Amino acid sequence: MLHYRLHQDNRKTSKHKGDWYGHIVTRNTYDIEALAQYMANHNTPFSKGTIKGILTDMVASVRELNLAGNPVKIDDLAIFSLGFSSQGVKDANDYNPQKHISRFRLRARATGALSPKRLEKVVRIAEASDYKSPRTHKPETSTPKENPSDPSSGPVSA
Repeated sequence: MLHYRLHQDNRKTSKHKGDWYGHIVTRNTYDIEALAQYMANHNTPFSKGTIKGILTDMVASVRELNLAGNPVKIDDLAIFSLGFSSQGVKDANDYNPQKHISRFRLRARATGALSPKRLEKVVRIAEASDYKSPRTHKPETSTPKENPSDPSSGPVSA
């Protein structure tokens, strides 16, 4: 289940000053070590060490392929590719990549089970209970249209 907290826009120049917005509460960040341990503990015949080695090699391969201009699709997760911002010029002859290209970034476009339409069907969301809510009444908890497995118990200690 995802949890959210409400935050008020208090920026002085905002045209939405005073409005409340929900923000996802993140619990734990899994590094490769914790992810390998989590996977090893969940119905796989492979050891944490084997899984960690495979994940480490996968990261290196995705990086190498992306730097060569090749997107990498990991089914039911995302398509990973590189992108950048570019300034426009009036004349193509004036375009200089060192001058007009900036802000390189890694893009991850959700696919399959993590696509936005699928997420709307499976995500459950509730207001976090570990902060003082600005609400004067108890909010409703959303329920998914499907029943996903819930890996929200946190990372496994290495």
